[in-house]
Amino acid sequence: MNLVEKDLKYIWHPCSQMKDYEELKPIIIDHGKGVYLYDTEGKEYIDIVSSWWCNLLGHCNQTITESIKRQLDKLEHVIFANFSHEPVIALCEQLMEIIPKGLTKFNFSDNGSAAVECALKMSFQYQYQTGQQKKTRFMCLTEGYHGETIGALSVGSVDLYAKIYKPMLMDAIHVEAPDCYRCPYGKCRDACNVECFEHAEKAFAEHADETCAMIVEPLLQGSAGMRIYPALYLKKLRVLCDEYQVLLIADEIATGFGRTGKMFAFDHAGVSPDIMCVSKGLTGGYLPMAITITTDEIYEAFYADYNEGKAFMHSHTYSGNPLGCSAALGVQKILREDNILEKAAVTAEYLHNKLNQALIDHPHMGEIRHIGLVNAMELIIDKKTKEEYDSKLRMGYQIYKIALQKGLILRPLGNVLYFNPPLIINEEEIDKAVAICAQSIKEVIG
Repeated sequence: MNLVEKDLKYIWHPCSQMKDYEELKPIIIDHGKGVYLYDTEGKEYIDIVSSWWCNLLGHCNQTITESIKRQLDKLEHVIFANFSHEPVIALCEQLMEIIPKGLTKFNFSDNGSAAVECALKMSFQYQYQTGQQKKTRFMCLTEGYHGETIGALSVGSVDLYAKIYKPMLMDAIHVEAPDCYRCPYGKCRDACNVECFEHAEKAFAEHADETCAMIVEPLLQGSAGMRIYPALYLKKLRVLCDEYQVLLIADEIATGFGRTGKMFAFDHAGVSPDIMCVSKGLTGGYLPMAITITTDEIYEAFYADYNEGKAFMHSHTYSGNPLGCSAALGVQKILREDNILEKAAVTAEYLHNKLNQALIDHPHMGEIRHIGLVNAMELIIDKKTKEEYDSKLRMGYQIYKIALQKGLILRPLGNVLYFNPPLIINEEEIDKAVAICAQSIKEVIG
């Protein structure tokens, strides 16, 4: 029995209909380097989606690898209640220099969904312990995605993940999100006053007295098809949350650490959230780690004698893991010393121009939207009507299969193809990836 057969015998892959694997077998990856992955037969693939958006600085980055190796012989794990260690303290010190102003306290977990669950519980308990016991619900944006645990699904709005579980979910308040490509106000994202913000204003007027927090993916709604909206929306939301004493949670799990062209998406708006969740790029994709970061004000609401019952009784076995922290310190070293964001800004312009040259005139290419190195290509039936393909046709999936054969990993979001490469991708690699993408689209839809 070969590796593929053994995989199919034992493994239930995530976010997959396993029956599809009868046709498209698992690809067994042997090793990776930079933006490339190599399977056991020696074929190379450009990882243009950064292995689910977490591979920030390329595969097998020597600096990150060495940082983990140095820690491996010293300490692999320690209970994080009443114990600590140097890497986690050093990491917090370094993150303090780059996170939005006002965020000061770090609560560690191991994945994005866990960080979101922590943020939801933290905001609920904060409101309760500061005399706001009526504030028990959460607001979120339609088309939002924050993970797949029960709390995270409750504040998400993508039916693909949440629909079947609705009887289990909390009753969140869903605010209509910006849709700049199909703007009902006839505006464009680069020149508007976010007229769509009226939906948030209406929701707050009706429900703020029962709302403890609002959670958003800042500027980039990933699973919705990389939908991008203006920074002004965040500025207005900050004012609204302050007015109604609603906490603002930023889910920067996918947008943090340079993905949007700035260190964090909230940096584009010049305002700060009350709670911020980070993961994915935090460790460069090496090890599972997430952090829920909050303010002194929220922290102080939990600070009391133990018998007062105000402690935040939320924990995770792998909180503050020394190896994960060491990987994150390696990432910080590269971001600080190698001018990665400045270099990526130049590369981002090159990538977007290249995609426009190759694809924007295609009769079934609606919009190529971008922020930082993230580019999303929305496939449509007609440019004037912006009519979408029937999801049953699985157009994105058909293109994905062709691109795989040619050595490019395109993980579609419905009818949206996207590039979200490691920040270290170069022009030659971009040229190759764009050419494969364009040819794959041509072979499927002409």
